[in-house]
Amino acid sequence: MAIRRIGLTGGIGSGKSTVASYWVALGAHLIDTDALARELTRAGGAAIAPLRGEFGVDVFDDAGALDRARMRTLVFNDSTAKRRLEGILHPLIGAEALRLAAQSNSRAIVFDVPLLSESSPWRARCDRIAVVDCSEPVQIERVMLRSGWDGEQVRNVIAQQTPRAVRRAIADAIIDNDSPHTLEELQIAAHALWALWVAQD
Repeated sequence: MAIRRIGLTGGIGSGKSTVASYWVALGAHLIDTDALARELTRAGGAAIAPLRGEFGVDVFDDAGALDRARMRTLVFNDSTAKRRLEGILHPLIGAEALRLAAQSNSRAIVFDVPLLSESSPWRARCDRIAVVDCSEPVQIERVMLRSGWDGEQVRNVIAQQTPRAVRRAIADAIIDNDSPHTLEELQIAAHALWALWVAQD
C-alpha cells in the first residue's frame, strides 16, 4: 500500500498540535515543519549563515541561534522581512521534511505545516489536507491562557499566518475545534478522519 501523505494545518491556538498527537498515537509518522525550522535556526544550524547574511547579527541571541521574538518584531515592522525569511527557510525545511519522509515506513506521514496555502509546494506534496479550525477570538483566548502573551501579541502572530479563509478553502477536511468543544470531542473527530483516510485503505 502506498504511504498516504497528509498535510495538517491550522492557526495558532487551533488545536493542530493536539490533533497531530492523536494521529501519532494511531501510528502516523509526524514531520513537524516548525520543529525543523527551530533545528535549522539553532546555533550552528544550516540556516544560520544565510540568515546572518540577509538580516545581520541583530536577530540572533548570544549563543548564535535565531532569536524568534526579535525576528517576529522585524517581520511585523518590515513588510519584506517575512518574504526574505521564508525564501531562506522554506526550501531547507522542505528538503529535510522530504528526506525524513523517504526514510519512513509508517502507514501514513503527517506533515504539520502552519503556513500551508494553495500556492505552497506542500499542496502538491500531500494527498490530503486537513485543517483544524476555530474562530479568531477563541485562538486569542487560548494562546493568552497558555503563553501569557497579551491580545495584541497574539493578533500580530495571527496576522502573519495564512488567513483562516484561505486555509479553509484548501481543506479536504475541516476539523472544527471552536469553543466550547472539548478535547474528547476533538479526539473523536480526529480519529474519525483517520479512519476515513487511512485505517480503511
